[in-house]
Amino acid sequence: MRRTTLIIAGLSAVALAVPASASSLLDYIGQCVPFARAASGIQLFGDAWTWWSQAEGRYRRGERPQPGAVLVFARTGRLPLGHVAVISRVVDSRVAMVTHANWSRMNGERGHAEQDVTLTDVSASNDWSQVKVWFRDNSGLGGSVFPTYGFIYGTRTTPGARVQTAAELTGRSPDYVGALIDSYAH
Repeated sequence: MRRTTLIIAGLSAVALAVPASASSLLDYIGQCVPFARAASGIQLFGDAWTWWSQAEGRYRRGERPQPGAVLVFARTGRLPLGHVAVISRVVDSRVAMVTHANWSRMNGERGHAEQDVTLTDVSASNDWSQVKVWFRDNSGLGGSVFPTYGFIYGTRTTPGARVQTAAELTGRSPDYVGALIDSYAH
């Protein structure tokens, strides 16, 4: 497959290798880290689970989802490199939507980008330290609980410095009702 570089508008310093026929961020196929970097504008590198410590002193961090923030998943047996996903919408205090890559199998392969995927906080303290994520593979909210470190926000610790998120971070008509049903029916 021929590859080319796609520069996301507003993020000229960020490039992704995407198929030559790709016309959008959502055509991306690959790992979660370069996708999250392009979608969020947050310039961190290395394995996903290392983003949390790398962000210290460089970006604000916290426990509440905000559009454009990156949720950093801890490394586990199922996620040996961790995972990063970008918050696209906040639905309620325990339900959000993410746009990310390399989560569900699509057409038998991993790596595809998914937009506005249901994410549910299942932590006892409502601090988003444990979440469940929608899996396209089984057309439902995954049964596994994944530990997370928290959210990295697109605001640098330098006053006034802010990053720009990709325009395609969220769709025009996300299914809020579906996200709530997914979360509370499981």
